[in-house]
Amino acid sequence: MKYLYLIVIAILLFNCRNENPEEASDAIEDSQARKPLVSDSLKNDSLKITDLDIKPSNKSVSIELKQKKLIEKKDEREELQKLIIDKKYKIDNKDYAIDFKYPLLNESFKPTHRNFNEFIKEYYVNISKTEAEILKNKLLCDSIESQNFREERFIDYKIYNVNDQLVSLLFYKENFYSGAMHPSYSFDCFNFDLNRGVFMTYEDFFILGSEAELLTIINEKINKKIQSGALYYDCWELSSSDFFEHKNNFVLNDTYVEFYFDDCIICPSYTGTYSIDLPLVDLLSVLKKYEFNPLVF
Repeated sequence: MKYLYLIVIAILLFNCRNENPEEASDAIEDSQARKPLVSDSLKNDSLKITDLDIKPSNKSVSIELKQKKLIEKKDEREELQKLIIDKKYKIDNKDYAIDFKYPLLNESFKPTHRNFNEFIKEYYVNISKTEAEILKNKLLCDSIESQNFREERFIDYKIYNVNDQLVSLLFYKENFYSGAMHPSYSFDCFNFDLNRGVFMTYEDFFILGSEAELLTIINEKINKKIQSGALYYDCWELSSSDFFEHKNNFVLNDTYVEFYFDDCIICPSYTGTYSIDLPLVDLLSVLKKYEFNPLVF
């Protein structure tokens, strides 16, 4: 056994002395060559993380600019100051804040303006209903922590006058939850015939069954804007279901119709637009031609 051990040791020593130095060098070089690959991978990962940090920042700026553009949009409130009465309602407590701004029509001009005022006060600016909805949402939420979120609801408006015959009203609603980075926006539009004292809907302005044709016109406008890169990047075509749901959400003036859509209906919240304006000359095929339609020309 002693001689066997000596033979094994001799063989091992012989192999060590005869190891190819070039192969050993290559092994070392291979090992060193692999190290930068790991480093590059880490660099790539850090770049990706940096990108993720930057993108939300850019989106944040885009959201603020988009909302600022809406808020600063010119309307005819000053021109209509004799006709409308500005009203405000504000609640501020630990669970929620409500800040509503809305118009009423001066009833001394015409008794039928009461129809507008009653609708706005009883059905739209319904504070008790809004409070109940907020509290219900808190109770339905399955997260105890989210019940501590403070909800803020803000409503303001834009108003326009068409041929002294119709007032066109846009309510823009801002909902904000503590813990969220930005508020979300939604819209309601109403068109009131000052002469007859009635609200008008899609069917009063557009031909019955014209929704498909008008949807095509809207999507053509969206696609043109996408292709030109004019503030519509990352936006998409309006679906038929969304159009039918929002088809009454439009305001008017003497030259165009402007449809409004909630956040993420036609564009993501961080870019694009809330509305699509269509010149009346592009809508001749779908406009209803009768004496009560102020858009007939």
